[in-house]
Amino acid sequence: MTRMPTSKVTPQPELAALGPDGASVALGGSFLHRGPFAFVRELIRQRRSGLEIVKQSPGYDIDILCRAGSVTRVRAGIVAMEGHLGLAPAYRRAVERREIELEEHACMTLTAGLRAAAYGVPFQPGGGVHGSDLPALNRWASVPDPYGSGEHVWVIPAIRPDIAVIHVNEANEQGDARVYGTSHWD
Repeated sequence: MTRMPTSKVTPQPELAALGPDGASVALGGSFLHRGPFAFVRELIRQRRSGLEIVKQSPGYDIDILCRAGSVTRVRAGIVAMEGHLGLAPAYRRAVERREIELEEHACMTLTAGLRAAAYGVPFQPGGGVHGSDLPALNRWASVPDPYGSGEHVWVIPAIRPDIAVIHVNEANEQGDARVYGTSHWD
């Protein structure tokens, strides 16, 4: 007899409850595009606090979370509301007032840290940050190229969020999902 799989459809309040106070939450999308905004608003409705938010390029989502006082730590690359809208004002105030801790990344280094966790390794090599302040700021280590070029390569430590939420255009009961258009950093 064939057994039907259990539905993976979860009501929004139950999903947000998976991110308790103090959780590390990775969010998908980019700036104002395809972020899990309903989920973010539900976190605020449930008065979540002490959250660490992990996202390459947050905007509206991190801004309303900071305004609600839900965030204590952010790991992000660029944080903005898109070109002509500028920086996320509540986020900026929270950083300037030192209400939140910022671990600044390049979008690529955040991806490297998430990939390291996905691969089950302690770090992932990353390029593109030579000459920037990011390695010193984050105390990243470097290793010599094991293939003999003599160059040192920065290694980004694994980033292991407690939960990750992305917004998709279609999903079925089994949890299969489809994204139309660009998948951004998801």
